[in-house]
Amino acid sequence: MSNAVYETDFSGLDLIKRGKVRDLYDLGDNLLMVATDRLSAFDVIMPDPIPEKGKVLTGISLFWFDVMSSIVKNHLVTGNVEEYPAECQPYAETLRDRSMLVKKAEPLSIECVVRGYISGSGWKSYQDSGDVCGIKLPEGLKESDRLPEPIFTPSTKEELGLHDINIDFDEASKRIGRERAEKVKELSIAIYMKGVEIAEKLGIIIADTKFEFGIFGDEIILIDEVLTPDSSRFWPKDSYNPGGPQNSYDKQYVRDYLLSIGWGKKPPAPSLPENVINNTSDKYLEAFRLFAG
Repeated sequence: MSNAVYETDFSGLDLIKRGKVRDLYDLGDNLLMVATDRLSAFDVIMPDPIPEKGKVLTGISLFWFDVMSSIVKNHLVTGNVEEYPAECQPYAETLRDRSMLVKKAEPLSIECVVRGYISGSGWKSYQDSGDVCGIKLPEGLKESDRLPEPIFTPSTKEELGLHDINIDFDEASKRIGRERAEKVKELSIAIYMKGVEIAEKLGIIIADTKFEFGIFGDEIILIDEVLTPDSSRFWPKDSYNPGGPQNSYDKQYVRDYLLSIGWGKKPPAPSLPENVINNTSDKYLEAFRLFAG
């Protein structure tokens, strides 16, 4: 696993944040965002990197930023290492295919989740109360059923190590203002619908996904990553069968493994067996091949 990048530390560059997956450097006018091969599950960072994962996240995001630019502007300046400032060039080999130069936007304090199918925490909430984030759903849904229409189910954006919490639209409005909440809801559903349309033709169901937005100038723009296996549930269309969990091209495979060994979703995370690491890497690469390959 010598080709895996667990974290970066570029001497002479100003590291301002290490997130669950990305290392962020301040370059003055812009930020350098580096996608490592770290993987977090249940908001805890795993001790083992997933080879190629950061490159997959970056490649897929670049693909979708381009596709979605007709709907909303985004924070991308360039993903081409040759166009980065001189101080980045000593690290060009590490940065290539796993980094982006991005605008300095002010992130909104909510995660924008769109669900087109009932799964994950949405399914748990539905079983408990018949709704998700205050949105009443039809009775009698099975796990992984398609919803009558996509729903916007925001969550909090917690610090590293804490779990994001699902909230209703009113709570989201309190946090970022109603006008902005209405706008990101509209944008999130539009981006999701366009993604679904493209993915369907490629034989992929996008069950749900999570977007992040920021303010740049006085405009709302799309930031972070878009429709990746880290932020979305991707199911192969040809094996879709509602009534339980689905096969997937995302990190649900790791979550399922962790649940199977009875891990309590709190640090420290257990080491992952080699076959789980390799299979996860394969799933991410397959998603990349289908979308951006």
